[in-house]
Amino acid sequence: LWIFTYSTSIMNRAGSFGTLDVVMGTVLALIVLEAARRAAGLAVPLIAVVFIGYALFGPYLPDVLAHKGYSVQRLSTYLSLSTDGIFGVPIGVSANFILLFILYGALLRKTGAGQFFTDVAFALTGWTRGGPAKAAVVSSTFFGMISGSSVANTVTTGTFTIPLMKRTGYPAHFAAGVEAASSTMGQIMPPIMGAAAFIMAEFLSVPYYKVCIAAVIPATLAFFSTFMQVHFRAVSLGLVGLPRNELPKIGAAFAAGWHHLFSIFLLIAFLMQDFSPERAVFWAIIATIATSFLMCLIRKESLKAFGKLILGGLEEGAIGAVEVAAACAAAGIIIGSITMTGLGIKFSSMIVDASMGQLYLALPFTMIACLFLGMGVPTTAQYVIISALVAPALVQMGVLPMAAHLFILYFGTRADITPPVALAAYAAAGIARSDPWKTGLAAFQLGIAGFIIPFMFVYAPELLFVGSLWKILPTLLTATFGVTCLAAAVQRCLLIKTTWYEAILLLVTSLLLIKPGIKTDLIGAALFVIVFALQWFRRKRVATSP
Repeated sequence: LWIFTYSTSIMNRAGSFGTLDVVMGTVLALIVLEAARRAAGLAVPLIAVVFIGYALFGPYLPDVLAHKGYSVQRLSTYLSLSTDGIFGVPIGVSANFILLFILYGALLRKTGAGQFFTDVAFALTGWTRGGPAKAAVVSSTFFGMISGSSVANTVTTGTFTIPLMKRTGYPAHFAAGVEAASSTMGQIMPPIMGAAAFIMAEFLSVPYYKVCIAAVIPATLAFFSTFMQVHFRAVSLGLVGLPRNELPKIGAAFAAGWHHLFSIFLLIAFLMQDFSPERAVFWAIIATIATSFLMCLIRKESLKAFGKLILGGLEEGAIGAVEVAAACAAAGIIIGSITMTGLGIKFSSMIVDASMGQLYLALPFTMIACLFLGMGVPTTAQYVIISALVAPALVQMGVLPMAAHLFILYFGTRADITPPVALAAYAAAGIARSDPWKTGLAAFQLGIAGFIIPFMFVYAPELLFVGSLWKILPTLLTATFGVTCLAAAVQRCLLIKTTWYEAILLLVTSLLLIKPGIKTDLIGAALFVIVFALQWFRRKRVATSP
């Protein structure tokens, strides 16, 4: 209200400030910090306070971090009135894009899209070996695309999938780990990725659909690795699927929920046609409401109940949007402090110096920073902070900007399944009544490909659809083969349970296939043939023995 009322006066005296500007700027910063505390917990505002302190007390810091320092008056007006502070890129993206996508996701959930994905997943995979866990991977991944929160996704779908996995024969901690690992993939799975993806598009100055295209192969590889781990674990435990008569019929599932796909396909089509994200999702929201209303009329359901669903979706979306906006505003304080003090340039120089200019050292440093910060900070805020501090250093070392930013985003999502603060895993453990630490380790194990894939696309940008098709296809093939071998090595099962040396050979095979290069691919393929032959003959020998 203060900025709106005095906007003309503020613009006319840009660069100077009065007492009212300082007071109102300070009040605004305090309100943002309190809103962020209520929306995202203490971690985000505490980090913001640390950066504010850095801006104020620069002259008293060690030489490597020191700067001239800024007064309270200068800092408060910079954070509140410039486009590099509270009203910077994060809050702008939140208002323009994220709000609409959160509303869209909430409306999809309220109109039954989550149940539709679950029914289809169980109809397609529930009858196969270890079917409930495979269905959990599929349904949780797709539901995660529209929920935007790994913890919320875990709680929503886990109440149904985890008991079924336990009933099939999976240990409780493993069942909970499957749900947690699958739920975190929603934030990296196009077309409706987490809120951070929209900020990434803005930072990179590229259309949102290009971020989605770049993320397709890495997200699919992460999904496939978890899916195959579930399969290999089922093989090692000798599990079977659920009886078909207990599963939804695929025809009935599609008949009941086909209309949910219409708005999703419409969204993808509009994004591919280079529509702006806000325009594309606006029409997707209209399509969701229209098709759900049409189905309500066809089924002769209560219009009053339908109206309550839509209002409930709008309410849920508004609450979610406010929570994200509060975190984005607090992230703006952090970005403003970084920009004002030049910390981003200093930190990038520190990364380059610490890694001695070697990318293979800089990437692990970045990974650790992402995981450490992501343990208590929402993915969006974590991405904004790390991308401002570290992404320039990675780009300076020759990493493609898209690869550098996706690398940071990936490890931000991994924090939810990385002990000791694996929030999604602990939420799943509560449902499964399993040991939280074991569940966290199981989720980490099931999502381990997500820790390797970012290194893959940094060194092999073909996985981001960079380059010709003839370069992309071989890289994709060997990467798929590599994550399959990784899944088998982690679960210690291929055709049958592996011996310790077979597991080591599979792990070496996966690393060789994941690393770009013809020589490593050929050596990896040869090792796989050896392991496969050992397994084949041993399984045959066991089957024929009395």
